Amino acid sequence: MAIEDNPESRRKYGEELKRRREAAGLTQERLSELTIISRTHLAHMEAGRRRPDVADARRLDRVLEAGGFFERFLPTLDGKAVAEHFAEALEFEGQATVIRVYGQTLIPGILQTRAYAEDVLSTGPEPQSDEERDKLLVTRLERARILENFDSPMVWTILDEAVIRRNIGGPAVMCEQLRHIVRLAERRRIRVHVLPFSAGAHALLEGFVSLMWFEDQPPIAYVEGLNSGRVWENPAMVRECQLDYDHALGDALSHSESLALIRTVAEEYEHAAR
Repeated sequence: MAIEDNPESRRKYGEELKRRREAAGLTQERLSELTIISRTHLAHMEAGRRRPDVADARRLDRVLEAGGFFERFLPTLDGKAVAEHFAEALEFEGQATVIRVYGQTLIPGILQTRAYAEDVLSTGPEPQSDEERDKLLVTRLERARILENFDSPMVWTILDEAVIRRNIGGPAVMCEQLRHIVRLAERRRIRVHVLPFSAGAHALLEGFVSLMWFEDQPPIAYVEGLNSGRVWENPAMVRECQLDYDHALGDALSHSESLALIRTVAEEYEHAAR
């Protein structure tokens, strides 16, 4: 796991504090009374302008019944956690004007909901502490913020049908996740294409790929396998990845057909969750 400087983490901490405070039905003034933290200090924390100390975090955890989340979250204020092999690609992702990504087995990270990401990050062959998981979760959710800007980047995604059929986190989590993708598409924030099982073998069958274009530098490709990943900048290799993506796109359902399928599967998960 790599830790890189990220000033946005303090703001994310504040957003999480506000979300949990409001979910508990508390005003800033009432939370101030219960935690013995001044209302002004709480306001600054929620706005991302000030970080709490360990004692503050422990009081917030106790009053908001957060299970130690705010104390575990403290180390992320000074950096973001990512897999070592993804650190370079993450930097490129934040600069890209166009992103075309393929989800082979999972929803791509920038499209994941909190609940879906939590379940994905909680699995693996090696035990992982809550602190390690929370660091990774914060970074993954921050990546999705690039979709808040309507103009850039332009995001296209191809999802293997297996991705929307695989039950990650349970029916309710999957229903929420798929409807999140539909909402992004309906807002014209992303274009989505599903590669149906009926397509059989296709050009991207062997792995994950993310293609990125930029205003002032050549495009790159990031390919990933089990516990490994590599950024390709060599024009010939990048072009080969682009061609593979284009060929797979030709085998995929149209944008409208894909959304119809995703809505149908989301409804199936909704019925299963009842």
